[in-house]
Amino acid sequence: MKLVVFGLSITSTWGNGHGTTYRSLCRALAKRGHSITFFERDLKWYRENRDLPDPPFCRLVLYDDWQATLLRVRQELKTCDAVIVGSYFPDSRSALEEVFSSPAPVKGFYDIDTPITVAALREHGATDYLRASDLQHLDLYLSFTGGPMLHEITREFGARRAAPLYCSFDESQYHPRPPGKRFACDVSYMGTYAADRQPKLETLLCRPARQLPSRKFIVAGPQYPRTIGWPANVRRIVHLNARWHPHFYSSSRLTLNVTRREMVIAGYSPSVRLFEAAACGAAIASDNWPGLESFFVPGTEILLPASGDDVMHYVTQLGDQDLRAIGLRAAERVHREHSSSQRARQLEELIAAAIAKQPISTTARAS
Repeated sequence: MKLVVFGLSITSTWGNGHGTTYRSLCRALAKRGHSITFFERDLKWYRENRDLPDPPFCRLVLYDDWQATLLRVRQELKTCDAVIVGSYFPDSRSALEEVFSSPAPVKGFYDIDTPITVAALREHGATDYLRASDLQHLDLYLSFTGGPMLHEITREFGARRAAPLYCSFDESQYHPRPPGKRFACDVSYMGTYAADRQPKLETLLCRPARQLPSRKFIVAGPQYPRTIGWPANVRRIVHLNARWHPHFYSSSRLTLNVTRREMVIAGYSPSVRLFEAAACGAAIASDNWPGLESFFVPGTEILLPASGDDVMHYVTQLGDQDLRAIGLRAAERVHREHSSSQRARQLEELIAAAIAKQPISTTARAS
């Protein structure tokens, strides 16, 4: 197939989870023989932190001005088999207008931020990148979130076909590596600052760090306010190049996963970092949310601390062998079910169903 994608970024992973998501999916699609043209607006903050300026698995169209690139957009839409517009794409509304008036056989939207999108559609009928009225014109609504929210998208907003296309990891990049001194620690966390996540980070990482001053902790990610008082034994990494992510996770005895409030409420919203960490064999301690047990077996493949005391218990009472066993079971699970190769096959099947005008089963929507 020839696919056209309009996405937030594929060239930079700075401050966003979209970059790694698009990279793993597009690389897997290219390996399966598909051709991808990826449109990305040249935004200043990504330009200054571009860690994959020339992705080898797709044709990148990096543009400054939407109007100036319209001719190329229309040419690509005339000859493609499917087109996907992603959430938070800066020119999404204009892109959707072009898509809807184009002859593209399958017109899709990939929502990497479904709970945030749906909350805005409920309250305002629109976001900066999607109007409620757009959904009825889509052949395919792909969502990072599964479960009951997909039924609302079809029932309340008129989407013809809504299905989960969860994030995934590139199995050629994310696998257990030998632990290294550079990232060796007892507890790690990787994530961009979010006000609604910070209280949990304080409870599940900062508090244990203060109580265990001889232990090592690392927080990697940008945009944290300077006013945050980190414990002395918490090392900060402002931005970590994606090439080092597997080494980061493989070197942590325990890594923390903290979920945005809207994703917790919606449930069934695993983050890309969750699968990437698991793929590297990291023992994960995560906040709990509806549907988590459909991705990992609690206590066996993932730890679910209710408090900072639980995290301290894991650090001080569980041996390296115990934590490694949990991480390896999680790795086996995600390599079996959540690799980018599997996501690429799922996308092929969903596009084929849209071309054939076939409905998506209730099971597929909810799983």
